[in-house]
Amino acid sequence: MHGPATSLSTSVSAWLLVLLCAVSGAYCLRRAGRAGGGPAAGEAAMGFGMALMAVPLRLGGGWQAPVLGAVFCGAALHALWLLRAGPHHAHHLVGSLTMVYMVLAAGSGAAPGSSGHAHGQGAGLPLLTGLLLLYYAGYVVLGGARLVTAGGTGGTGGTGAPAGPAEVIRACRLAMGIGMLAMLLTM
Repeated sequence: MHGPATSLSTSVSAWLLVLLCAVSGAYCLRRAGRAGGGPAAGEAAMGFGMALMAVPLRLGGGWQAPVLGAVFCGAALHALWLLRAGPHHAHHLVGSLTMVYMVLAAGSGAAPGSSGHAHGQGAGLPLLTGLLLLYYAGYVVLGGARLVTAGGTGGTGGTGAPAGPAEVIRACRLAMGIGMLAMLLTM
């Protein structure tokens, strides 16, 4: 079904995704400022980049794809460098490469009037998109289970106090995982 209702709901969903990713990126940036960089800076870049990619408007004549592609290639190289410290940085590498893949897939979309993807974006490689969907679905389910478990055992202590920084960090990571899953689903 196409029409104003579908366009409005798609636009609202896209702007909510932009807001979710931007807020997660802002929290990570704030955390990175206090910690002097580290993984929080990479998560902030990913959050803001995801927010930019989710913006439903196409402004400025197509500068977004090359700029975002370069930013996420740089983030992938940084994550690759961090892998020497341990495998816990592998998710950042997968995330950065996924963003590069989505930028390339969106940039290779069909021309208007052709029989391409319904939204004018490239669909990417179905097998790779499917594998990434499985990865992020698992990441979201596992991250949600960890967040619920952490909140249930030591979160508020029965006092109703706000969650601690560890729970907020987990929630931000979960939010960005959900955002990535949503962006892959729209390819």
